[in-house]
Amino acid sequence: MGHPPLEKVLVSACLLGRPVRYDGRASGYPDLLQRWQAEGRVVPLCPEVAGGLPTPRPAAEIPGGQGGQVLDGQARVLTEAADDLTAAFLAGAERALALAREHGITLAVLKAGSPSCGNRLTYDGSFSGVKVSGEGVTAALLRREGVRVFSELQLEEAAEALLAPAVGVSEALRP
Repeated sequence: MGHPPLEKVLVSACLLGRPVRYDGRASGYPDLLQRWQAEGRVVPLCPEVAGGLPTPRPAAEIPGGQGGQVLDGQARVLTEAADDLTAAFLAGAERALALAREHGITLAVLKAGSPSCGNRLTYDGSFSGVKVSGEGVTAALLRREGVRVFSELQLEEAAEALLAPAVGVSEALRP
């Protein structure tokens, strides 16, 4: 008998060493993500690039709001020059959700602090480096749709969550 297929994980492309951040850089390449990629688990995506934004691009923040409010039409994603990038951020979030559905993904590891991917903290919209509790647009949409969202600062928790279904199944199969 063959092994069951490995559960896929949606991962921010910048965390895989790809230079897709707003500043044209990558964000590192943690060992765990390298291992998952070698195992064939990783589905990479930069929601901002998938939404049509170039690299590099101006930094963006959500003044007076969070990702969920952007999804609900109650906040916008803006650059410091007040250029509205909301449509691109929404398109990227929708692409992330489409990939999650296509691959049966229930877990994502996304870039901390990002206006797209941040899952616990984002910048406050003042472009002063101040972070506030909240989540980015893609993180909010994925979470609303039942995907467990972690950041690169929570890799141990993400690994435990990835293994949790397998542990539950094996326990259920024991006599």
